[in-house]
Amino acid sequence: MHPLAPSQVDLVVFDWDGTIVDSTGAIADSIRAAARDLELEEPNAQQASHVIGLGLQDALRLAVPSLPPERLREFVERYRVHYFGRDPLLKLFDGMLELLDALRESGIAMGVATGKSRVGLERAFDQTGLRQHFDATRCADEGEPKPHPWMLVDLCEELGFEPSRTLMIGDTTHDHGMAQSAGALFGGVGYGAHPRETLLAAGVDPVHDSVHSLGEWLEVTLSRKLFPQ
Repeated sequence: MHPLAPSQVDLVVFDWDGTIVDSTGAIADSIRAAARDLELEEPNAQQASHVIGLGLQDALRLAVPSLPPERLREFVERYRVHYFGRDPLLKLFDGMLELLDALRESGIAMGVATGKSRVGLERAFDQTGLRQHFDATRCADEGEPKPHPWMLVDLCEELGFEPSRTLMIGDTTHDHGMAQSAGALFGGVGYGAHPRETLLAAGVDPVHDSVHSLGEWLEVTLSRKLFPQ
């Protein structure tokens, strides 16, 4: 494990899709299905997964480059039909609720920085009951999307912390790029949209393959007792 100095971290910020909730398959499948509906070139699963976490227009420009701008609204409508059909079935990753509960009880400040829209995040909060765990949240449609540093910098300004004392947890190189641009610390998870090899190639260290591993690392990193022996 690669613990940071405990005094470095005042705020822990989580990505949502692929980090807290096991939703990357549903998102990628819905992008691909919407492309088929509109008879556009369909991205493969890896291409569709790679753009998860970006803002909507950036994601679709990369995943479905044949999508004409005038058909963006139509594409989004079809995407939502497919995604909302699976949305109620999405679950937290195993152990994530226990980890978030433990972090909340430890007194560390927590936030969310997500590529979701505000409407999408509020819907997810309603479904998971996790709203009360977080002190502040930022979404891609409220400012500059990842990997721009805006979400992290704005969260820090609201909560009164320095980016250099903020730890971002995410599953993509987009999350990592945002943290680097903001001057924040980063811990990666390899069970989401971007595989471990992609994260390691981008210089992410550590990369955790399970929530359990992430929790153990956070316990050491934050110098806080999170779990009973």
